[in-house]
Amino acid sequence: MGKTKGEGTSMKQLVAFVYAVLAGISISIGGLVFLSSESRAVGAVMFSVGLFAVCTLGLGLFTGRVCYVFDNPPAYTAECLLIWLGNLAGAFLAGSAVRLTRLSAVAEKAQALSGTKLEDSPLSVFILAVFCNILIYLAVESYRNNPHQLGKYLGMLLGVSVFVLAGLEHCVANMFYFTAGGAWSLHALLYIGIMTAGNALGGVLFPLCRKLKAYSEGK
Repeated sequence: MGKTKGEGTSMKQLVAFVYAVLAGISISIGGLVFLSSESRAVGAVMFSVGLFAVCTLGLGLFTGRVCYVFDNPPAYTAECLLIWLGNLAGAFLAGSAVRLTRLSAVAEKAQALSGTKLEDSPLSVFILAVFCNILIYLAVESYRNNPHQLGKYLGMLLGVSVFVLAGLEHCVANMFYFTAGGAWSLHALLYIGIMTAGNALGGVLFPLCRKLKAYSEGK
């Protein structure tokens, strides 16, 4: 017997969630490398391994998927929410696992970094999150549409490295930092929400402007 429509939908949602968990783990590994590096610049470059895994394996990352919310039907918004939850689960698993290892220095750095973020003002966090996902959109769009192989990966590398070096706010990376640093609280959850909103706005800003340009040109 074939699968019913409901069973097929449930299976797709399960796969989407699992792929989102894997994306959360991948970004967490990038964050782990960043915290482990003595050089901030080298760590920023190595952080890109997370987005590299997401793009090459087709994993579900909220900050990448949300950029295309206006290119898809309304149900896509619910899919983005499911992906966000999967990213949270993956980042929480990875961060909790790190706390069980010998990498105590990483946990200490994560705690200090989390403190800096949580002591910031909500407006500052929101603005930095907007800037972050402008760069994530450029990185993902470069990987998707750049006709040159070198350009695909260089664009992705630059987008990620710049946002990390600039200290911008990526909600999934921060899910990992807060977990590894033992910094979760209602305040932290609120700030993740603010970062998520900022990432969402930053992610759709350029796509909406491109749509407006295409509309003005009658395309």
